[in-house]
Amino acid sequence: MLELSNITAGYERGKPVVRDVSLAVSRGEAVGLLGPSGCGKSTLARVAALLHRPDAGTVVLDGTTVTDYRHRAPRALRTTVGVVFQSPRLSADPRLRLRDLIAEPLKATGRRIEIRERVDELARAVGLGGDLLTRSVHEVSDGQLQRACLARALVLRPRLLICDEMTAMLDASTTAALVAAVENYRRETQASLLAVGHDQVLLDRWCDRTVSWDVPPPA
Repeated sequence: MLELSNITAGYERGKPVVRDVSLAVSRGEAVGLLGPSGCGKSTLARVAALLHRPDAGTVVLDGTTVTDYRHRAPRALRTTVGVVFQSPRLSADPRLRLRDLIAEPLKATGRRIEIRERVDELARAVGLGGDLLTRSVHEVSDGQLQRACLARALVLRPRLLICDEMTAMLDASTTAALVAAVENYRRETQASLLAVGHDQVLLDRWCDRTVSWDVPPPA
């Protein structure tokens, strides 16, 4: 499903954050990526999600070797991956209602006919009830907003879900609810999962296997 081979990536020329890293996630498999803050886990996750071009190495997604990233990647390849980031406030437009936030990918891909039905279905799946869908991003809690961000990541039915520290800012009950929602989706679709984090207990319980990134790469 996902093969990262000898990935080197960074944000400044000549200063890689990730050096020569390889990782694979098979179809239907859940893999945890464990490591301390600053070791490059999120950068590797962004490469896997086609959001950041690596300086070197190869990305194979769903059998296709990736040559373009971000908006240049083919739509069919981009929509294969759903991503949930650590901070919902940084990944959500504060002007949107939750309903519109969840529907963003559907509108962007021209699939407007199924918006209401799909958004309502996912709102139930992630535990957004009552009038929450009518509230703006700034009117809800971090936990409620992260539920909406998970629903947004699932709205196009991705075959690979990347959760980058998805629960790091949440309480135990919200964490459990979001993990359960992910697992329900995976049972229904046989989707793969790459869960990035620093909580070994959570990753070991959640994933089929956990890959430890023990030390940061050299500067």
